[in-house]
Amino acid sequence: MIQIVMYPSRSGWAALTQRPALDVSALSDKVRSVSDDVRKQGDAALRRYGAMYDNVCLTNLRVTEEEIQEAEKRVPDELKKAIGTAAGHIETFHAAQRFTGRKIETAPGVVCWQKAVAIEKVGLYIPGGTAPLFSTVLMLGIPARIAGCREIVLCTPPDREGKVHPAILFAARTAGVNHIFKAGGIQAIAAMAYGTESVPKVYKIFGPGNQYVTAAKQLVGLRDVAIDMPAGPSEVEVIADAAANPVFIATDLLSQAEHGADSQAILLTTSEALVPQVLRALEEQSECLPRREIAMEALKNSRIIVLRDMREVIDFTNLYAPEHLIIQTAAYASVAEEITNAGSVFLGAYTPESAGDYASGTNHTLPTNGHARAYSGVNLDSFIRKISFQEITPGGIRQIGETIRIMAAGEHLDAHRNAVSVRLETI
Repeated sequence: MIQIVMYPSRSGWAALTQRPALDVSALSDKVRSVSDDVRKQGDAALRRYGAMYDNVCLTNLRVTEEEIQEAEKRVPDELKKAIGTAAGHIETFHAAQRFTGRKIETAPGVVCWQKAVAIEKVGLYIPGGTAPLFSTVLMLGIPARIAGCREIVLCTPPDREGKVHPAILFAARTAGVNHIFKAGGIQAIAAMAYGTESVPKVYKIFGPGNQYVTAAKQLVGLRDVAIDMPAGPSEVEVIADAAANPVFIATDLLSQAEHGADSQAILLTTSEALVPQVLRALEEQSECLPRREIAMEALKNSRIIVLRDMREVIDFTNLYAPEHLIIQTAAYASVAEEITNAGSVFLGAYTPESAGDYASGTNHTLPTNGHARAYSGVNLDSFIRKISFQEITPGGIRQIGETIRIMAAGEHLDAHRNAVSVRLETI
């Protein structure tokens, strides 16, 4: 069910950090063809591919106000309340990330500063499929609104009746999304990248998706539009010692595994005795999972690795750079201090990954496939740009003018040097 690896040598660690392969190169011809069709034919291509892939013929791609109001009636009050509570926590956490710039005098008469400016138009992709990810609507829409994005465009595939899942529409209204369109897959990414008669062109695209969506984002991200981050299958790593609760660990591994057959769950432990306890708990809990088959496939990509000490555990973790990292050890705070590569970290026995997925307030759109070594998860900065300003007085240009002239001459850029020289001559 899940691979057990005992005390691997450091030379073998790199192989153990490998994720399930996601090679999108074989999809490039199809992705390019669909994207080109949408770029050239606009809404007509969206409708054609909607009929082909979503099995629905749409006359209106835009979700209407009436549809949103009808969806709100269909969402149970209990779920509405939960979405509202989660939205409040997400807003509190992301609002605290607002940038406050200040003016700095780098030399007498030379003042520099930054201003945060929202990306005017952003696109959010929300998958349909087997699980309606209304939580992702909150995770992307709320920080976009807080940042001040003028247009927030959401694309999501409809069902065979041409409807969008009501919880997705309710979450979109809660988050502050401006425009919602019934489009999925490659064609939705292309529509937001290039614009159509109905779908506005955006400047940056966010959101998860299958291999086709991933490949489409990579294609349009080459030259047409920015994207949030490189994407791959979701993953979790759990660090546990002898004091950890094996039942808790099993729930964390399975909650990751049920995401999809290509997900990966890793347990690192210093306790051999913990392994059979976790295996038993996995078997017992998986029996009653509605998505058991998916979880079992994901566990084939997964590993329990026993290491010699916590030093090895920390070093392996920083090499693996997990999307989600759960630390269930007696001294979890000291372990966390040494973690340098992770998307989001969950500390202690009572902090499951699902808390961050839904309602603690942190963002669940995170770097996968080892990209946490270089990328952050989505945050308020993902939706803004920082513009730098500088203002120099006559006294200031006297202060730094000769430095500029010497450096420009050293790079053989005489016009750069002259731009300073003519000003110094007037002072």
